Amino acid sequence: MYTLLVYDVDAKRTNKYLKLCRRYLNWIQNSVFEGELTEAQLGCLKAEIKEILEEEDSIIMFHSREAKWLKREVMGQERMDIDNFL
Repeated sequence: MYTLLVYDVDAKRTNKYLKLCRRYLNWIQNSVFEGELTEAQLGCLKAEIKEILEEEDSIIMFHSREAKWLKREVMGQERMDIDNFL
C-alpha cells in the first residue's frame, strides 16, 4: 500500500518522528514521507506513532493501493531522489 505521511509536531519531538518514519518510509521533504508499506508494516508504524504521540501532535496519512494511482508533481528542487533504490 502506497502511503504518504505528513506530521506537524513540537520541535522537541521532531527527531523522534524523523527517526521512526525513516525506518518505514522515504524522507522526501521536512516532515513528509512516502513509500510502499505492507498492512503489517503500516500497523507497526501506527502502533509506534501512538507510543510517542502527544495531544498537540498532528499526523496525517494518505493511503492508496499503488503509487500509480496518484499523480506526483514536483515544482522546484526535489529534496530526496527516491529513484536510486535497488
